[in-house]
Amino acid sequence: MRTGWRKERRVLDPISSATDTRRRANLLIGGGIAAIVGILAFAAIALFLTLPDGNVFNARVERIFVENDSLTAEAEIRLLEILAASGTAFSDVLGSYRMMLFVLLIFATALLIAALVFLVMIVALNRRLGQIERAGIQVSSLVISREQRMVTLNNMEFKLTEAAIETLAVLAEARLDEDVLNGAEIEAVITGRASADCDEAAGATRIKRLRDALGNQMVSELLIRTIARKGYMLTIDKKAIRMN
Repeated sequence: MRTGWRKERRVLDPISSATDTRRRANLLIGGGIAAIVGILAFAAIALFLTLPDGNVFNARVERIFVENDSLTAEAEIRLLEILAASGTAFSDVLGSYRMMLFVLLIFATALLIAALVFLVMIVALNRRLGQIERAGIQVSSLVISREQRMVTLNNMEFKLTEAAIETLAVLAEARLDEDVLNGAEIEAVITGRASADCDEAAGATRIKRLRDALGNQMVSELLIRTIARKGYMLTIDKKAIRMN
């Protein structure tokens, strides 16, 4: 009973950890967006409150009209009319400036929110890549076709040379038997000679060429693991291997 409980606990721990990580990421995004909106809203309110009123100039001109009844000459009246027209133009320009500032603040909010979301996505992807590097690549299907010299890894297809396909087939057969092969043993299986007559470097060269043929560094390094002082093995579940 206790053993089953421990197994269930080990299964549930990664699930709860992933759930907690997603919850913390969602809280971080929500808090960041709220903080950005709050800061920009405060800046917008402070900016609009400190901007001068568009009617201030008109009020000053009206005050000049009221306080100077003696200005009756045609030139003086014309000057006051020009001042009044200038105040109206100033009010219209200030209103357009307010609208431009409002639009710019909206764009700034959108850009900052997008930057925050992309930053969180990059952090999440880096963590995911770190988990893959620690746990190894997750392969659900590995199909080796010797006749076509084709390898299908999950949904990725690789066209390999004859030497590379033979090396991968030897590693797959060893994984089915849960064996770890060194370079000399790999060379012996492929050439049909005794392992004592084979060179370790020859097998290591075959592994290097296989990794080069796979191309993707992450796939090749995580699929084919080097075990110190033992040899090489495929880091996948043997149930996922099929050979045609």
